[in-house]
Amino acid sequence: MADLAPPDREHGTAGHPAADRPLSTREAVRRTRPWRRATRWRRQIFAITWLAYAGFYFARQAFSVAKLGILDDPLVNGALTERVLGVVDAVYLVAYAVGQFTWGMWADRFGPRVVVAGGMVGAVLASVTMGLSGTLLAFGAAMVLQGLAQSAGWAPLCKNMSNFFAVSERGRVLGVWSTNYAFGGLVAPPFLGWWAYSVFDSWRAAFFSGAATVVVVLGLFLVFQRNRPQDVGLPPPGGSPVAEPDGEPAGEPGGQPGAQEGAAAPEPARQGVLTLYRETVRDRMVLTLGAAYFLLKPARYAILLWGPVLVSRRLPEVDKIGATLIPVAFGVAGVVAPILSGWVSDTLFRSRRVPPCVLALGLLTVVMALFMPLTAAGSPGVMIAVLTVIGLAVYAADALISCVAAVDFGSESGAGTAAGLVNGCGSVGAVLGGLLPGFLSGDALFYGFAGAALLAGLLLLPHWNRRPRAAGEGNTHDSQAS
Repeated sequence: MADLAPPDREHGTAGHPAADRPLSTREAVRRTRPWRRATRWRRQIFAITWLAYAGFYFARQAFSVAKLGILDDPLVNGALTERVLGVVDAVYLVAYAVGQFTWGMWADRFGPRVVVAGGMVGAVLASVTMGLSGTLLAFGAAMVLQGLAQSAGWAPLCKNMSNFFAVSERGRVLGVWSTNYAFGGLVAPPFLGWWAYSVFDSWRAAFFSGAATVVVVLGLFLVFQRNRPQDVGLPPPGGSPVAEPDGEPAGEPGGQPGAQEGAAAPEPARQGVLTLYRETVRDRMVLTLGAAYFLLKPARYAILLWGPVLVSRRLPEVDKIGATLIPVAFGVAGVVAPILSGWVSDTLFRSRRVPPCVLALGLLTVVMALFMPLTAAGSPGVMIAVLTVIGLAVYAADALISCVAAVDFGSESGAGTAAGLVNGCGSVGAVLGGLLPGFLSGDALFYGFAGAALLAGLLLLPHWNRRPRAAGEGNTHDSQAS
């Protein structure tokens, strides 16, 4: 973390007003040690944004948990069959993809706070609507709203984190931070299932408990989140404290004269939404990341949405509980992988994000190509091992492409737009991940995933030495590692 401490001004200069008035202990500490406040705020932003995105999953996963009860409920089962529920899932994924292309731009224009908070409100309204209703029309409309609301989380929160952390540390920091979506996907279903089937014995409780959880997270988010360091009187990451021309600190470091904590510094000139979007779509690196993420995302979503079915097909002797538990290995690996890949990108590759992505995609290509032969023996242990390796490879590349590299290679004012564009491309691929396992055999499916991973790696390979603006010499995308 950059040293944010200003020079010691406690004693002032002869004849200077600062020398004529004694400083209180509190004021002296705030002037001489602003890095303590910076550290506190960085930790606070890390924690609240991590919690915010994990919290989204408690509304997102409610439908998958409620399906078990919906299909057994005679009052709604006639209208909400398995195929209908599958169509509702597809509607959600399409809305989610559309939202990804949109909300990153709005976060750049208006700040992450308003976009993320609006997304949480939408997620709560959609969940409550589904909990109160049982008709196809209400479910379809609510899932469109849920998809748009859920997509308001990732790109704006990535933008929020990039505002507080410098490029040189983002691999490690965002690697740990990116465990939020794997954690949310692991914790939310059993939590919602407990409320729905153990406490209330009603599938509707899954929606209401998910909505209540998001309301709590929203309250914490509004209290503890800020958009930029300047909003709390701190300089941007790696910046220097702002001083008045006569040498007197401008109130808070990096703030305006007399600025107090929580008082926002003026925003830089904002570009129009369409202008930002046009600039971003012209960026060759951002488009490459989007194409690679489109190719990667189907494999992740196929296992997320079809994991128990895929396990059951390969291990017919395993019961339903076992088929549900075995894919947990994939999710656990998803918590570990972003931490490892972020650390590797910062330390071994000096803030270059592409090399660990290419290596992870190479590993994914091999294990996907070998999935059918390796699992042919019907061993649960082998299946767990294979899913663990797939999880490590998928999530290592996923976290770097969708978050760290997306905000690194977007412009400072367009980090949210870049993250939204990349994630929008991935979300289109996620729709395929939900559909393909129902239409393709095991061999065709996994060889297809292997080919897609190989192609994604080949797309990124020419950019092996490319580094973010602030990490390479010349401050340009095309700076090469020495």
